Amino acid sequence: MTRDSSASSLIIGGAASSPRAPLPTLPPLSLYIHIPWCVRKCPYCDFNSHTASPVLPEQEYVDALLADLDQDLHAVYGRELTSIFFGGGTPSLFSAEALGRLLEGVEQRIPFADDIEITLEANPGTFEQEKFVAYRKLGINRLSIGIQSFQQEKLKALGRIHNGDEAVRAAGMARQAGFDNFNLDLMHGLPDQSLDDALSDLRQAIELNPTHISWYQLTLEPNTVFWNQPPVLPEDDTLWDIQEAGQALLAEHGYAQYEVSAYAQAGRPARHNLNYWSFGDFIGIGAGAHGKLSHPDGRIVRTWKTRLPKDYLNPAKNFQAGEKSLSNDELPFDFLMNALRLTDGVESRLYPERTGLSLDSLAEARADAEQSGLLQVEPSRLAATERGQLFLNDLLQKFLS
Repeated sequence: MTRDSSASSLIIGGAASSPRAPLPTLPPLSLYIHIPWCVRKCPYCDFNSHTASPVLPEQEYVDALLADLDQDLHAVYGRELTSIFFGGGTPSLFSAEALGRLLEGVEQRIPFADDIEITLEANPGTFEQEKFVAYRKLGINRLSIGIQSFQQEKLKALGRIHNGDEAVRAAGMARQAGFDNFNLDLMHGLPDQSLDDALSDLRQAIELNPTHISWYQLTLEPNTVFWNQPPVLPEDDTLWDIQEAGQALLAEHGYAQYEVSAYAQAGRPARHNLNYWSFGDFIGIGAGAHGKLSHPDGRIVRTWKTRLPKDYLNPAKNFQAGEKSLSNDELPFDFLMNALRLTDGVESRLYPERTGLSLDSLAEARADAEQSGLLQVEPSRLAATERGQLFLNDLLQKFLS
């Protein structure tokens, strides 16, 4: 699974009195498709995933996804899709036939950009060469492979269904199937993990030459097995050593950090996630999927869909569980908590373009953050300093009332 940014309802002072203009242009549009089933629920996972039955309701779910999409088409406004992301759960449990019918239905409704990026999340335990060749023929051109670790004792502790050899083979099979662009998802700070353990995992990942590595620390989330039965995790000093040494190793091998936990070879960042972090728009379809959609009149609306698969598939229930139009008070934090995750931040012009608010509404807090050494003194960009990246929560606090 790949971690994506989520919305926040925290309030920034000073924005309520700022005038809000209609958006001059609508941002790029992406599509997130949630497939909620896994072979087994991992003890650390707080995503909307559910243990799969022996036979998945592929036909019914694809029908529901397309009907769900139909209800969001009013917010497309003639835009094309720049990226699609199949997340989960484990989307690679679905057949190529089912995903092909879904993609065909999506393209009939919304045109695809010529260079569209289409990513499929996959777990090594579900890799079948023939299936992945078929995925590639559908136009899926990027994989995100959930490795987490190559070490058997760590994989067992994490409840993963694959072993280290299968993880290595999965990367080779992806390349043989025609995927020249793929991400490896890797965790650190695992139960009883040493610095050497963590670096061994990273070296193995780098040896497989993925175009992208998502490398993030295991956190204990509420409503998970690990939250109720916490494992023994490394001490803070060890975690710090792992972070510093790992970042140096990635940089040494040409993986540039462009976001808190994302590292890519030159020209290979994840365009779908970049759209999230730069406050682009995305339709979310599927059980529990979230979306963010801008309207020409200046409204920016976050949506969320019915969470449980059985309810999502129930014709008597609505696909959409709720929506929230972001207020002037909420918009600045919503924008900044995404943009400031990016190592280079974003161009300052994006703030008024994508929120309808003036940059002046940030002036006082921005000056304070710059003086504190957390925000770069760069009028044309909104970007955290190196220290600001390390203390991102402290930086964001500067913008709270």
